[in-house]
Amino acid sequence: MENKSKEPIYVTKTYLPEKAEYETYLDKIWQNGWLTNEGPLVKSLQIKLQNFLDVPYIQYTTNGTIALQLAIKVLELKGEIITTPYSYVATASSIIWEGNKPVFCDISAKDLCIDPNIIEDKITDNTCAILATHVYGIPCSVEAIEKIARKNNLKVIYDGAHAFGVNLNNKSIFNYGDLSTASFHATKIFHTVEGGAIFSKNKALAEKIRHTKSFGHKGDDHKYLGINGKNSEFHAAMGLCNLKRIDDIVEARKNLFEIYMEGLKMLPLTFISIPENVRYNYAYFPVIFENAEARERTQEFLEKQSIFPRRYFFPSINTIAYMPRGNCPVSEEISDKILCLPFYPQLNDKETNRILTAVKKSFER
Repeated sequence: MENKSKEPIYVTKTYLPEKAEYETYLDKIWQNGWLTNEGPLVKSLQIKLQNFLDVPYIQYTTNGTIALQLAIKVLELKGEIITTPYSYVATASSIIWEGNKPVFCDISAKDLCIDPNIIEDKITDNTCAILATHVYGIPCSVEAIEKIARKNNLKVIYDGAHAFGVNLNNKSIFNYGDLSTASFHATKIFHTVEGGAIFSKNKALAEKIRHTKSFGHKGDDHKYLGINGKNSEFHAAMGLCNLKRIDDIVEARKNLFEIYMEGLKMLPLTFISIPENVRYNYAYFPVIFENAEARERTQEFLEKQSIFPRRYFFPSINTIAYMPRGNCPVSEEISDKILCLPFYPQLNDKETNRILTAVKKSFER
C-alpha cells in the first residue's frame, strides 16, 4: 500500500557547508572583483587538491566531461578508443565528440570494470588508446591495462569520476595512466557544484592542458587549438569549503556502508567487493539482484514507499542508439539487475531503517 505521507528519499543528496563559511569566500570575491580566468580561489583549490591527493599536476576544469574531452584532445588521439560499456554515457560520448570511435570491451563481473582479459581482442591497426572507468570508485586492473598499453603502444586515460580520494597500493588512483580525470559534480563525494579535473604526471602535458582549457593561448601567445574549460571563483569557493570536511564525509559514508551491508546480508543480493590494497571512498551502494524481475519488483516497491533508488548504470552504453554496437553480455546483464540505493551522510537512523525495511519487505512479497 502506498504511503504518500512520508518524505521522499532520493538516491543522493548534495552536501552543503555552512552558509556563513561559503559567504566568507563570497566576500573575498566581491572585494577583489576577480570572478574567473584562474583567480586566486581557483589557484588555491588546485594547490590544496594537489597536496591532498598527492598528485604531481592538476588542472581544475568546468566539469568532468570537459576533462575527458580535453584528455582526448591533448593526447592527440585519432582512431579507435577501447572503452567500457558500463559507465555514465559521458565516458563514451566524449570519444565520439572528439571525432573518435568507441570500441566497447565487456566488463568483469567481479569488479564491474573493463575486463583486461579481452582488451587485446579489441585492438586493431586503428586503436590509439584505452579509456577505462573506475566504476563506483573501485580501481580498474591498472597494472594489466598498462601492460597491454605498453605492449601495443597505446595511450591510457582513466575516468575517475567516482574515485576522489581512492588509493591503490598507497598511491592515488589519479597517478595511473597517461591522464586521469575526475568529476566534482554536486552528486559526488567531493563537489564544487559543477567541476572536474585532469591529472598528469608530465609537466609539459600539464602545461598543454592548462593552455588548451583556456582557448589555447596565454596572453598573446596562441599555442594550441583550445576551448573554454575553465571554472569560476564561485565554484572553487565551494570546493575550498568542502575539502576541509572530506575525511569526515568519507568516514560517515563508510559507517553507512557497513550498516547497509549488515542489514542486507541475508538477502539474495550481490555487493561490490573492496580489494584489500585499496583505500576506498564509499562512493555508492549498488546492489545486484538475481535477475531483472527481482530488481524491478524491489524498485517498484521502494518507489511506492517514496524511496527512489537509481538504475546506475543503465542502459549499457553499447545499446544506446547513437553508439556503435558491441558484444557486451556481462554489462547488459548487470545493467538490468543493479540498483544504487539512497546513500549519503545526511541520512538519519530513521531514514536508514526505513530504506532497509522496505528492501527486506520487497523480498517477502
